[in-house]
Amino acid sequence: MKTIGLIGGMSWESSIEYYRIINETVRQRLGGLHSAKSLIYSVDFAEVEKLQKGQRWEEATEVMIDAARALERGGADFVIICTNTMHLMAEQVEAGIGIPLLHIADATAARIKEKGYDTIGLLGTSFTMEADFYRGRLEQMHDLNVIIPEGPDRKMVHKVIYDELCCGKISELARRRYLEVIERLVNRGSEAIILGCTEIGLLVKDKDSPVELFDTARIHAVAAVEYALA
Repeated sequence: MKTIGLIGGMSWESSIEYYRIINETVRQRLGGLHSAKSLIYSVDFAEVEKLQKGQRWEEATEVMIDAARALERGGADFVIICTNTMHLMAEQVEAGIGIPLLHIADATAARIKEKGYDTIGLLGTSFTMEADFYRGRLEQMHDLNVIIPEGPDRKMVHKVIYDELCCGKISELARRRYLEVIERLVNRGSEAIILGCTEIGLLVKDKDSPVELFDTARIHAVAAVEYALA
């Protein structure tokens, strides 16, 4: 079994889910008392969020590279970044280490293609929804047609992530508002929805949605196990 290096803490609410899913999946695959070999480097999200808000991406990239290098020194065989937004610098992080990086968008796209979907709605932070590093990767590398919410909906989705979900707050009002956004994406042609922030799966569940949801935290965590056991 390979050792998984997790860059977490963005937020720790979803990092907990990664750790749980990874270990549950290993136990399901191997049985008995088996659990994952893993290392976690958990950053202070308040510091990272400040860099994000100030568009100080070079400094944020250094934080991520330092974390990845620490995991490599600690014995990790590969690295995963436990957040969608910080895949903005995934290429630089991978170039800065000597071990592979398992990209969350690639793992998610593989699952979407397995299910036969071509047009997908995307929810996430404003960075993930609007910038090319994520949406562009899905479109250009995986031939998916990606639909994002309209401006006011994007602002609401982003605000709920930072003000509520990352702080451990789950509200029925936020769930209803997210489901309304999902319905609008479906009306515009989305066949399914990517929960492109690792906290959204804490709020919206498959039973709530009229179409299939792709929870990136779960997909990424399971993909990490599959890679570790390959």
